[in-house]
Amino acid sequence: MKLLKIRDNSRQKKEAFSHIGKLTDRIADKTLEQLEREGVFLFPEAVEDAEDMTEDQMILQSINDGYRTGNAMGFLGWGDERLIIRSRFCGGGEDYFFQYLLDRVLDFPNIVDMETDADQDNRLFQFLLFLFPRYLKVAMRKGPFKQYIRRQYNDGNVKGTIDVARHIKRNTPFTGKIAYHQREFSFDNSLMELVRHTVEFIRGKHYGNRLLVKVKDEVKRVVDATPGYAPCDRQKIIEQNKRNAVRHAYFREYLALQRLCLLILQRQKHQIGSGSRQIYGVLFDGAWLWEEYVNLLIRDIFYHPSNKSGEGAQRLFHRNAGLIYPDFISRDSEKRIIADAKYKPMGNIGNRDYLQVLAYMFRFDAKTGYYLYPEAEGAGDLNLWMNRGSTYEANVVPRGDISVIKHGLQIPADAQSYSEFAVCMRQRERAFVRAFT
Repeated sequence: MKLLKIRDNSRQKKEAFSHIGKLTDRIADKTLEQLEREGVFLFPEAVEDAEDMTEDQMILQSINDGYRTGNAMGFLGWGDERLIIRSRFCGGGEDYFFQYLLDRVLDFPNIVDMETDADQDNRLFQFLLFLFPRYLKVAMRKGPFKQYIRRQYNDGNVKGTIDVARHIKRNTPFTGKIAYHQREFSFDNSLMELVRHTVEFIRGKHYGNRLLVKVKDEVKRVVDATPGYAPCDRQKIIEQNKRNAVRHAYFREYLALQRLCLLILQRQKHQIGSGSRQIYGVLFDGAWLWEEYVNLLIRDIFYHPSNKSGEGAQRLFHRNAGLIYPDFISRDSEKRIIADAKYKPMGNIGNRDYLQVLAYMFRFDAKTGYYLYPEAEGAGDLNLWMNRGSTYEANVVPRGDISVIKHGLQIPADAQSYSEFAVCMRQRERAFVRAFT
């Protein structure tokens, strides 16, 4: 297996990709939308759901004699070639930071060693399995999927269209039965059967029960809705779902679940990419992971509006003009604070970042703003006081009442194991939150 490890938001010489040239040719200068159509699984569920990943963003963008990566982290492969995109904040050793974000935000079991060169395909396959509970829970919020299906009967209670050829074949000589079919609105359809097959497959893994216990109620509803489940029908169910993707916009969560189930069940037999010439992989939006992780740390102190769900929408102006979604608004209305999560180093926070937070501060009468970012270099907080006056009058001086603070969460750089990294991160998290208490 040919393997290359690079970092997100970095530049690499093209010659570094020479030993994975076939894979590089198939992903370079392709947008996330194109890669998603070709089989790469993106998280959040689709490109249009990600606030920080756009459809025209590229995994590898050609710039002169090199390639530049974006915010996406994860695995990509083609044939026997593999590309791992790690976090740029992982320091010089193992990428425990990315693994820790997945653990905290998505509650992944800590059994994935992403830096083990051997058997990377199994690591990628485990990522798909670990995503299943989340996708199932989100989809099942709308209840079990129900659709019209065509069922065949052969009895004396005719309620549908008679199948003449089948009737002659099965009921000659006539025995009082009629062969017919009818359309029924049923929960026991090909999509729910696909989900059931995926559930049963995961149950067969040694960590399956641990994974599914998080969604035990949803699993029970799937099992109850699929009395026609038969293990031997798996391939038939897969083919039916490949031909009939969920199309209705209301059930978009089921489309994501359907894609994930197909990836799991199609790959489990021959492992990912084996004998295939198709691009495959799992990519995560690093900026989204960081923002959701920060929310876990400070949600008792801050509101967290969500652009994706529309929850907590704010307006700049009277009569619903100027829709905005600040990342974080403090719950303390007397000493209001606006905070913005940035998945970038301190030195890269500037220009439009400043304008955005200052606009939010002005809107909410906040005297203090924060940029919350991962700090890998060990730098302390940087407090920027807002100026007053004009260079034309030569009277520019800092105000003493309005400031923005770059407040970093210190990322351990010298941990010898994931458990040591996690313990250290818990300590750093407490110090990070202490600034707001």
